[in-house]
Amino acid sequence: MGWGGASPERAIGPVRLASGLVALIAATVLTIAWILVPSDDGLGTHRQLGMPPCNWIVAANMPCPTCGMTTAFSHAAHGDLPASFGTQPMGAVLAVVTAATVLVAGWTALTGSMLAPFLTGLFGRRLFWISIVMLLLAWGWKIMDHRGVF
Repeated sequence: MGWGGASPERAIGPVRLASGLVALIAATVLTIAWILVPSDDGLGTHRQLGMPPCNWIVAANMPCPTCGMTTAFSHAAHGDLPASFGTQPMGAVLAVVTAATVLVAGWTALTGSMLAPFLTGLFGRRLFWISIVMLLLAWGWKIMDHRGVF
């Protein structure tokens, strides 16, 4: 038996339903990012959703680890991956992963073909720590960008 009790070749009903839900959520995130207009400042796009400004920026004029993520997602959703990466590298990576999630989960939901089982081996401590390092490096990038180093 494969992931979720399905054979390696075909997903069963509950797995297909869950895959469809995951694809729908990921597609919704990208659709919202596409509707937003990316901020020219490289951060603050989330304010179009009625959210307050980042407290770190307000209190210390320093971006938080996730500053620029919404802007990066919006750039990516508009097809501008270089601007997405330049705005917030981790946000660009996450936007691409979100788009891939739409495709893989959507394919599983529609066809029952299991594309994702080989990916399950990737999720573990190594990926967790690589993600943390990437987030910290992207945060450093964002701080330097905010300070005008680039």
